[in-house]
Amino acid sequence: MPKLMRRLWSEDAGQDIAEYAVMLAVILVLVVGTVRLIGSNANNVFSQAASSIQ
Repeated sequence: MPKLMRRLWSEDAGQDIAEYAVMLAVILVLVVGTVRLIGSNANNVFSQAASSIQ
């Protein structure tokens, strides 16, 4: 296992994998944050619309 980690650390392919993992994590954080924000706002809009209909 230590040989594998050392080889991945020293090779360019290992660095590419790490960079892709970091980019994926950042993208996931942005997507989840956006969905939560839009979800909250959409819920408020539908609640106000339902209240005005009644």
